Amino acid sequence: MMHRARALYALAALAALSACAKNGELVIDEGVGITSVLSLCPAVGIPDYTGDVTTFRGADQTTAALDVSAAMTNLRSTCNDTGERVYAEAEFTVNARRTDVRGARTVELPYFVTVLQAGSAVVSKRVGTVTLAFADGQERASATGRAGSFVDRSAAALPQDIRERITRRRRAGDEDAAIDPLAEPEVKAAIARTRFEMLVGFQLTEDQLKYNVTR
Repeated sequence: MMHRARALYALAALAALSACAKNGELVIDEGVGITSVLSLCPAVGIPDYTGDVTTFRGADQTTAALDVSAAMTNLRSTCNDTGERVYAEAEFTVNARRTDVRGARTVELPYFVTVLQAGSAVVSKRVGTVTLAFADGQERASATGRAGSFVDRSAAALPQDIRERITRRRRAGDEDAAIDPLAEPEVKAAIARTRFEMLVGFQLTEDQLKYNVTR
């Protein structure tokens, strides 16, 4: 499960309105009730339980031992699909709070950017760092992070034979006139292979992830 990512990945789920189509996308609107938009750009989102991170002073994960808590928010993305390699970039804001406001302090929080194909195959993963600077006496700090990834255009585009199968005009009386081509197993599998997600979240330790899941 992943919030945001799932909503976007639902692709725009073969049920997006053709009015939302952009240049370079395949729009299907035939006489069998099919309307779909397929984009070369990956969906971008934050997986569940990875948008927050909490650090503690010492081993105790109690409120009294809490050190810094931070949340990843305002995720936005851009995409350039004009070349042979599609480039997607995400920008996000990290808002943090510390419990001890004495002295100036710099906190570095690691984050990951992972590209998935077909919902589960990891294409790439990289780890970056966002730096938060707390001034003396300051409880809160914010910083901006960026993450980018490439996807091969050939992998994100539907094969020509599948495109033709989807867009072929069907006439009343044709044997397959009432069949939704998007429901055919081969077509569904081909579409799934072209679906990419770029996921961004904090690079958590096992204990940090467990804390997020159970709190």
